[in-house]
Parts: sequence; structure tokens; C-alpha cells
Amino acid sequence: MSPDLWLILSFIVLLALGVPVAFALGLSGAIGIIAGLSPDMLATLGTNTYNGVAKYPLIAIPLFILTGLVFEKAGVALRLVRFAQALIGPRHGGLAMVAVLVCLIMGGMSGSGPADAAAVAMVMLPSMTRAGYPKPFSVTLIAASASTAILIPPSIALILYSIVVPGVDLRALFAAGLFPGILAGLVLLLPAWLLSRHYGWESPEAGERPPLGESFKQALPALFAPVLILGGLRSGLFTPTEAAVVGVTYGVLIGLFVTRELDWRSLWRLCGEAGVISGVVMLIIALAGIFAWAGTMLGTFRHLAEWLISLSDNGWVLLALVMLAVLLAGMLLDAISIYLILMPILIPVMQHFGWNPVWFGILLAMNIAIGQFTPPVAINLMVTAEVAKIRLEQTVGWALLFVLVMSSALLLVAIFPEIALWLPRVLGYAV
Repeated sequence: MSPDLWLILSFIVLLALGVPVAFALGLSGAIGIIAGLSPDMLATLGTNTYNGVAKYPLIAIPLFILTGLVFEKAGVALRLVRFAQALIGPRHGGLAMVAVLVCLIMGGMSGSGPADAAAVAMVMLPSMTRAGYPKPFSVTLIAASASTAILIPPSIALILYSIVVPGVDLRALFAAGLFPGILAGLVLLLPAWLLSRHYGWESPEAGERPPLGESFKQALPALFAPVLILGGLRSGLFTPTEAAVVGVTYGVLIGLFVTRELDWRSLWRLCGEAGVISGVVMLIIALAGIFAWAGTMLGTFRHLAEWLISLSDNGWVLLALVMLAVLLAGMLLDAISIYLILMPILIPVMQHFGWNPVWFGILLAMNIAIGQFTPPVAINLMVTAEVAKIRLEQTVGWALLFVLVMSSALLLVAIFPEIALWLPRVLGYAV
């Protein structure tokens, strides 16, 4: 068996045996080195592990994770819900629309789908259940809406994409993800509204509309957070990594002195929680360095790229195959693992067909977003189902519906690249 097969098959077998993805990457990389190089090359494991995480932009990841946790604890989600309810008012599908809009706004604070799904589900599920929405529908809608956090800046996945793809401006990626992220959220509104009217969920007379002025005043600090981060990036006041520091600082100040729902003890606990989550992410990135080095030295990534290119001379056909493969990967793996595993293979394909790397990165992110609420391994859906105390199997039908709906947004961005590229061009970023 060739070293290429040893590398790929050992990774697949380890995953199938339930080995955590970080260790599966590291072990399969070591197996590939032994099979195709020399056992003496195992001496490079430490260096490659270090090189995997020794990248300055990665500092932003734990900071944005902490930002999301701080805003969640600060009571931001509840204030955003009340403001959205004041805007939409009691109507069929009103609470469903509120859930989608709040997920979109929360995505502009943390860049993490599971964090947004947990925060919004805890606030919205009780009221949606009282209004007559079935729990499987509610948890799936929130999980699908929260997946847009991978697109709306600041996105942790896009930060990693800018690191693994040379020459891509992270500011351009952030700007490019904004409209596709909003589009992916908005397409969920129509089926939510139509289904609510059809089944009579949420009587227009049953709810009470919060006062708009007071709700806006309470939500203003939360609404200003994405403006602060994106405005600072656009003005050049701070870099994307520094924006993460600004986000954490702003969230802490809001939680301590404005909403007063955060105290120093809970802040210390949140730092520990962010450290644990970040440790898992960084471990995956570090051990993926071994896999990436082995795949490069063995030529595995080059061989796979050449095989992909040989499948079709038509760029659109190959793009469709790549999107299908990424969607399937998104059903099983997290975004970070997908980027680290697939990008060494896809970069030569992207260059061969002349695909814009910013546009291609957004398409990948949209695919991964769909995977986050598609069983069997749907991380967002697992979070919301756990909050609602229902089984994941009860959500499959609704999940398939929202997969089809969000796929229509993906198709639009694929056919009309300017949906993603117009804003970074206007802002003067290199695309």
C-alpha cells in the first residue's frame, strides 16, 4: 500500500474508531511519515506541532471565543430579543423571525455558531414553546440561524482560512462574509413565516409588544458591538487580532457597568471556560501541523489535487463536486478541521481554475455552516436539542428543510460572486 493511502486511510480509520480528530490527525501524520519517509523523520513532530500554532493571527481565536462568552453572560441575548420583538410585534411567525434576527446580530459578536445557538435557545425556546411552536422546529431554526456566525464577521473560521490560504486579506474575508451571512439568515425567514401561518403557530393577539424606544435603548450597547469591531477594522484603527482585544474589553465593560449581569468571579470562570474551548481548538491546529507536513512531503495533497482536476475540465462541475464533498465533511467534522485537512488539497484546484480565493472561502464557509445543523454530527443542533431536552432524531425532517433553504443562498452566491465581493471591493480591500 502506498504512503498516500496509509496517511488517508489511517486518518479515516482512527476517526471511525472514535479517536478525537486532533489525535487522529497527529497519529495518521506519524503513520504516513513512517510509511513513506524514514522513522528518523519522527524527530520533526515537535517542530511541526509548534509551527502549527506559531502564527500571530491565531491569537484572535481565543479572544473572540471569550468575547462570545462574555456577551452571552452579560444578558445581551435577552435585550436583543426584546428589541427584535418590539420591531416585529406579535404575529404568526413573529418569534421565529425574532430568533433568526437575534442569531444574525449575535454572530457579529462571537463568530461561534454553537455559542450563539446556546445563548439564543435559552432565551427563545420557552416563549416559542408557549406560543405553540413545536420544539423540534424551534431548535432546528435556531441552530440553522446560529450557523451564520461562521460567515458574519468576526468569524473564527475565516480567521483560520486567511492563515492557511496565502495572500488572502482577512479584512476582505470579513467584509465578503457579511452579505452572504445576512442572505443565509434572511432565506430562513420565509419558510418560518409560511409554516407559522399554515399551522397557526403564535396567535397575533396572544403576545405583548415591548415598547420600541425602551427596548432600543437597552439593546444599543449590544448593537454597537459589531459596529465597533467592523468600524475599527475599516478605519485601520486596529488589526483583526487587536479587534478581538477590543471586543473582549468592550464586552467586559458592558457586562460589569451597563447590564451589571457580569461580576469579577463569573468573569474569571468565563476566562477558564474560554481557555478550555481554545485549548481544544489549538490542539487540533497544532497536531494538524504534523498531518499537513506529512501530506506535503509525501506529495499526497498534490496527488489528490491532480486527481480532482482530472475529474472534469469544467470548473462549475468540479466546484459542485467540491461543495458536495465539503458539505459531507461539515456533517462530520468541525470547521477548523475541515479547513486544515482540505485546504492543502483545494488550493491547487482553486488556482488551476482561477477561482477568486475570497469568494471560494465564503462558499466553503457557507457549506460548513449548513453542515453545522445537518445530522448526524450537527454541533449547533446538538446544543439546541440539549437545551430543549429533546432527541436529535426528532429534528431530522426540519433540518433537511432548512438545508434546502440555505443551499439556495449558497447557490446564489456561487452564481453571483459579487454578492460576496462587492463590499470588499467598495471598501478598497484586495480581492
